[in-house]
Amino acid sequence: MFCSQDPIHFQYPVNETGFTASEIQELLSLFESPTHSPNSGLGSNSNSNSNSNSNRVGYSVDEKKRRRMISNRESARRSRWRKKQHLENLEVQVNRLEIQNWELKKRLGSILEQCHVLWRENEQLTTEYLVLQARLSDLRHALVAMQLPQ
Repeated sequence: MFCSQDPIHFQYPVNETGFTASEIQELLSLFESPTHSPNSGLGSNSNSNSNSNSNRVGYSVDEKKRRRMISNRESARRSRWRKKQHLENLEVQVNRLEIQNWELKKRLGSILEQCHVLWRENEQLTTEYLVLQARLSDLRHALVAMQLPQ
């Protein structure tokens, strides 16, 4: 299969999978291990469990700590990346909302200006209506006075 000394070249960037190159190398080495056999421990007595455990790749406490530390660092890196992406998305959203807010304020100002113009025009028309109504009333009185017998 693979020789553990041969470097593995990946077609795609390793960081996109969330695993480091050394973690992938380590996973591949587990598949190459001759002790990795589907029949290990079958058809034996209670000692077979301890034998199969001893056949597995054992890691020292320091190695487990180191692996955990590497895993935690990678997890923290991914978490920082997600946080950065989220922050960038929020900044884009803030910019978009600020522009939308500015446009709505501008539109509101325009509508308020139109409202004031129409209000003044309405007042002028109301005043003109009252003046015309008074003139009409005066004309009616004059007409009635002219039609009365003298």
